[in-house]
Order: sequence, then C-alpha cells, then structure tokens
Amino acid sequence: MKVRPAQRIIGDITLSGDKSISHRAAIVASLARGPSIITNFSHSQDCASTLNCLRDIGVSVAAEGNTWRVLGQGLGDFTRPAKSLDCGNSGSTMRMLAGLLAGQDFTSELTGDQSLSSRPMRRIIEPLEMMGAQIESRDGKPPLRISGSRPLRSIQYELPVASAQVKSCVLLAGLHAEGRTSVIERVRTRDHTERMLSWYKAPIEVRDRANGDAEISIAGGTPFFGREVGIPGDPSSAAVIVAAAALLPGSNLTIHALSLNRTRTQFLSELNSLGAEITFEEVRDICNEPVGNVQIKGGLNPSSDKLGLKRLSGELIPHLIDELPLLAVVGSQLPGGLEIRDAGELRVKESDRLSTTVQNLRAMGAEVEEYPDGLAVTGQTKLRGATLDSHGDHRIALAFAVAALLAEGESEIKGAECVAVSFPGFFNLLESLAVR
Repeated sequence: MKVRPAQRIIGDITLSGDKSISHRAAIVASLARGPSIITNFSHSQDCASTLNCLRDIGVSVAAEGNTWRVLGQGLGDFTRPAKSLDCGNSGSTMRMLAGLLAGQDFTSELTGDQSLSSRPMRRIIEPLEMMGAQIESRDGKPPLRISGSRPLRSIQYELPVASAQVKSCVLLAGLHAEGRTSVIERVRTRDHTERMLSWYKAPIEVRDRANGDAEISIAGGTPFFGREVGIPGDPSSAAVIVAAAALLPGSNLTIHALSLNRTRTQFLSELNSLGAEITFEEVRDICNEPVGNVQIKGGLNPSSDKLGLKRLSGELIPHLIDELPLLAVVGSQLPGGLEIRDAGELRVKESDRLSTTVQNLRAMGAEVEEYPDGLAVTGQTKLRGATLDSHGDHRIALAFAVAALLAEGESEIKGAECVAVSFPGFFNLLESLAVR
C-alpha cells in the first residue's frame, strides 16, 4: 500500500465494534443458555476466527442483518470438533477458547497461522493443567492439544505477567470447576471479561485486596442465560486515526460511540498530556461498558514543562501495549523524544514489535535506540517517505500509515493487507479522512 502525506484529518465517523469485547461477547454468549443478539460485532479477521471456532464445536452462529445471533450451549453441551480449530492470527481466540475447552469431556486441538504458532502459551498451559486439563504443545507453543476434564479443580492463581488473555482463560475455565476459582492481579489489565460475565449475570466478583492487588473470582457450575449485547467502537483502532488527527495541525475529527473503558483510554490520556486537544461527550454505560463520543482537534501544543523526554514504563505499559508502536511514531514528533521501557512483551506479539518499530523509524530518518525491553526515539524529526515492512503485523502497518502521513514524500508499506486482522477497510477510511 502506498500512502501519501496529508495536511490534516477531517471527519465524523463511527467505528466497527471493539475487537476485545467482541471476542468475549461471542464466547460468553456460547456459554449462556439460549440465544444472544450481538450488535456492532467487530469486522476483524481475528473475531471471525473466534466465530468459526465456536461453530466447529457446535455453536449456532448466524448473521441477522447488522447483528449476530449466537445460540448458547450452556456450560457443558459443546460437541467434539471434527477437525483442528483454526485460530488464524488471533492469540485472544486461542487463549480464551483454551479455557472453555479445558472444561469439556473431549479432546480438541487449537492451531493458528505461522505467527500465532510462534507465540508463548505456557502462561495458559500452567494454570489449566493445575485445574486438571492435560495439554500437549510444541515446547510451549501452538498447536495445543487439550484433553479436557469435567469438572475442573478450582484454584487461586496469581498472574506471573500482566495479561488480560491469561486472566480470561482461567476465569472461563473456572466456570467449569468445582467451587470458586480466583485470579490475583498485581497490575490491573483490561477488565472486559469481568464486565461481560457480570452483564450476563454470571457469578463473578471483583474485590480490592488490602495490599492493592485485585482478586477476581468466579463460581463454577452456575448457569446463566442469553442477552442482548451492544459492542462500542474499538479504541485501539481509533487510536490510529486519533494520532493522525492530533499530529496534523488543523485536523478536526469526531468518533461516535467509542469504548471509554478506563483500561483502554490511557493512549488518549497520554496524547492529552502531550498537548493534544481531546474532549469527551455523551458518556454513558452500554452493557456494563462506558461509551462516549471523542473529538480531536489537531496539533500537539505541549506546555513548557512537557518539552523534555517523555518516559513510559512500569504499570502504564499493560494499558498501552497495543499502542506502543504508534506512540513511538508520536515520539518522533515530540521536542524531547520518547523512551519506552518494561515492554519486553512486545517481542512476542505478531512480530517482534520493538525491532520492527525501530527498523521502520530508522528507514524514515528517525534516530532510535533499541533496548531489550524497549526503545528511545530522539524527537522532532522530519520523517521522509520510505519503503516500510509490516512483517505481517497489523499494529506495525497501522502505526506506520500514520508516520507516512507526516512524511516528506510517498511511503510504501509492504504486507499492508495484514491490517484486516483488526481494522478491515482502514486504508479506504484513511483516504476518505485525509485532506491533501
């Protein structure tokens, strides 16, 4: 895909449903008894992988106009799949379905594409085996062959790494366990699973411990029933358009019905702190999720006390993990530059996102230093058009589409079709918003 520089971003848009919430809506709906109607389900390939896998274990999933109807099987009425369950590129699909499948009385296999097959799965294998499932893997990587157990054993599990996917896997398995299963979080992660289960009136409880940790627990064996679910717009997709509007002076962009979950809005907070003009309107709750309209007027105007090096590290990182490559691009336009640390998790995503971000920024003329757990960008660089390699990673392709809008001269993004994993139609939308 070739991307030309733009002067500003102008538009008034509504985005496809949030990918993270869509995965959970479909999976929780399949565990409920009776039908659920889901509106604004994500158009992404990742979420299509979840629907396809659910069909393969006997769940009726059908499109009805702009909605999806999922006929839930209850906690234990899934059928043994006739073939391997193909999760495509979706780590969310694999990790969360593993929790569901661990509580079934049959053996199943989860596979994925080449990228997913290189990603670490020991982090879910360990707790699921503690609960009684037997899992075969390729040295801790997919494919995963899961021999389920019914009922599973309840456990109390402290997350060794901050991961909403691992937390969700254990909670979904806990629905099939005897007694109460608990997950302890030292660093808070996305809470969409807790919110979705609560919306379905599943027996879930979230409490703060005296030491500041969070304990999320769920009682096994208690049925719950189908509901209507509305999915807000995806803030990770919005982040790309928001960043472009914030970096191009004169931009004026409104995004309607966007998820404003506190675990997903840190990117907007960071841009605000850097001098972006971002405002929120009509904030309300939809299906236990905060939703609102977001308006962005372009041009970063950092105050004098924000002109030095911006550093992102520690507990901020889990709340920015998807947007870190994009923030590195933003960092190339900050007077003091940007440093990202404690982000080694980026090395085991769809690509090594630290390495690919550094490589592409350098190709555009930015000065970047790479660390084992992060990177540092020397700021306020006039980027130049270049040939950029996505390495088949949708977050890299999206981040560098923004960089290409800022550059002098045209850029070409190799492997740009990978954006369909999370944001189908992105380049057409970008073209409709860009003023040249």
